[in-house]
Amino acid sequence: MSYEAEPGTRGLDLAGDPLPVWPAAPSQPIGLSPLRRHGSVRRTMTLEATWPQGLRGPTSIAGRCRDAWTGDPALPPQVLAEDVLDAQAHGRTIAALTAHPERPALSSLEGAKPGGKFRALLNEALPDEREGGTPLYLMLDDLAGATLVSRWAWSRWFPNWSTAPTAEGRQAHAAAMLGVCTGLRPGSSGIIDQAAEVLGQNSTDVGPLRHPDDPEGWHPFTDLTGEVQFRRARRIDAWREGDVIHVETHFQDSGNTREGGQRRALHEYLLTARADAASGLVTHIEGRAGTLPYPECPGALANLRFLIGTPLTALRSTVLQMLRRTNGCTHLNDVVRSLAEVPAMLARAAPKEKRPS
Repeated sequence: MSYEAEPGTRGLDLAGDPLPVWPAAPSQPIGLSPLRRHGSVRRTMTLEATWPQGLRGPTSIAGRCRDAWTGDPALPPQVLAEDVLDAQAHGRTIAALTAHPERPALSSLEGAKPGGKFRALLNEALPDEREGGTPLYLMLDDLAGATLVSRWAWSRWFPNWSTAPTAEGRQAHAAAMLGVCTGLRPGSSGIIDQAAEVLGQNSTDVGPLRHPDDPEGWHPFTDLTGEVQFRRARRIDAWREGDVIHVETHFQDSGNTREGGQRRALHEYLLTARADAASGLVTHIEGRAGTLPYPECPGALANLRFLIGTPLTALRSTVLQMLRRTNGCTHLNDVVRSLAEVPAMLARAAPKEKRPS
């Protein structure tokens, strides 16, 4: 089905009701990560993009993702799994990939362009990573969004940034983006902005992710000054209470600024969900937008309720089928899809739960 036939293209949710449109793009930063809770497993991930040779050179992406168990919040967490990824991209084409611990099969992904076909190649080349819900799998899957959005960081350094140097190029860019998501549906302020001489995307100053009273709550990452840096960050907290799995996840795309100090975020969501521990079926899911570029963007939140009853482990595929293009937000979809690994995260934590920390 083309985007023209989708309810989101007409400004409707999957039930045919009007999507909400905010009076202005949201600018309500999520803020600090909460303190780690007893009996929880926390996954943190960052993909940090830089351009050592300037904008026309390759993109260097440094990734790190860690699963850590908290028995006693007053003590450092116990690392359950951790992966490090280094990627080089020319445009959106992957030129080189290495990981620690090593995965020789990664070389088969070099030359591919992250996106739908890349994910199929990924699943074929490294099936155990998806099945095991590994930290590496999340980073590799996230390369699609990170390579697409990362160049936005340059607009924080050059205020007159545009998508193309000519009007014809900007119109072509807008045509290519038309119908990609609910924020870029026909007639939206977002699609109009994509053709503008200077981008008017909303962004918001944001503070640190790491809580000062819980420095071990995140793995190490960098806040660069003196060079352009983009960072995609994720935090997923999961824990059990009786027969219920609880999840809270925070997603943020941000860039540094020429002036230094606070970062600016372009995309930010906070999502909470519950699932039945026995069946793994989602019983509750809701989210809020922290920062998004256009007032139409948070309308995608209205379709989250249609995921109730979906197995957590099926979210990666179900979201791509149900909330594609104008029925969803690319970034919100990736937030929800990342919850598919929650059962694997909790399974790694299970031995810790059975003995004193």
